[in-house]
Amino acid sequence: MKRWHVTPEELLSGLDLDTDFLSEPDARLSIAMMETLVERARALTGEPAIGFFLGLEMRISAHGFLGFAAMSASTLRDAIELAVQFAPTRTTALSLRLCVDGGVASLIVDERTDLGKARDAILIFILVGLWQVANALTGRELSGSADFAFAKPDYLIKAPHLMSLVRFDQPSNQLLFDAAVLDLPLTMADPAALKLAREQLERALDALGTDGRIEARVRNLIPKKEGGFRSLEEIASELRFSPRTLKRKLAAQGVAYSSLLEEQQRDKALLLLRASDSSIEHVAEQLGYSDVANFTRAFRRWTGMTPAAYRRTTDPRA
Repeated sequence: MKRWHVTPEELLSGLDLDTDFLSEPDARLSIAMMETLVERARALTGEPAIGFFLGLEMRISAHGFLGFAAMSASTLRDAIELAVQFAPTRTTALSLRLCVDGGVASLIVDERTDLGKARDAILIFILVGLWQVANALTGRELSGSADFAFAKPDYLIKAPHLMSLVRFDQPSNQLLFDAAVLDLPLTMADPAALKLAREQLERALDALGTDGRIEARVRNLIPKKEGGFRSLEEIASELRFSPRTLKRKLAAQGVAYSSLLEEQQRDKALLLLRASDSSIEHVAEQLGYSDVANFTRAFRRWTGMTPAAYRRTTDPRA
């Protein structure tokens, strides 16, 4: 807020918050309070595109042990995988997923709750901020594009242009980029520091009192490196559970294997349709569908449009 000469006292006036609380590394805010702060920030600054400016200010050091771990990782892929695994130590309102197919990768931000009026600002802040962090970690200016699952804001014309392509009204909030950058070495890689940071993150995740690890582990095990997807039985065997026990553990977290599988199928379908010239028939086959009609019905359920219609929306001339 200093950019607009707004003091902390002005921003927090009348709220049950103070700078001492906000300076605590483990401080957490409710979504309702975050919404209030974002709307007040827009009013005090007169800048509706506040999310872009927040994203530009994101520094990896602001993310505590998770930021420390990411900085200490060997490659960008390792750093992203740490962020995916330990995101709940920073927020439970959003989660991260990495999807890679062929030469294209996407870092997907899933909304776990209603973000209210602050939705556009929070999601723009997260995606722009993650892009800034990736540039800092690798020591180079990366290229790629961003998708947002909300309508194009009226204020977009005033927003900074960070990426070569930004799309709205898309099925997912995600960053898309060349998968080759995942193997870029990080400038501050430090195995010993990473071990220490990971231990702290493990403790922080345990302290949250959730068993989200099972869901995350299942999600990570579903895709096979050679292509295709693992069955529930295969994953249960890998985790040393019976299929029935695994189903029960997932149900306790409000998820099912079928929904996690469809999530992965949808992500891969979006990547293939956007980033390759494969026929829709070939895409359906890669996703395990016996015919195009079944795939088309599933895709329409996921996105509200047919695969062909979605592919047309990814045309940069559209």
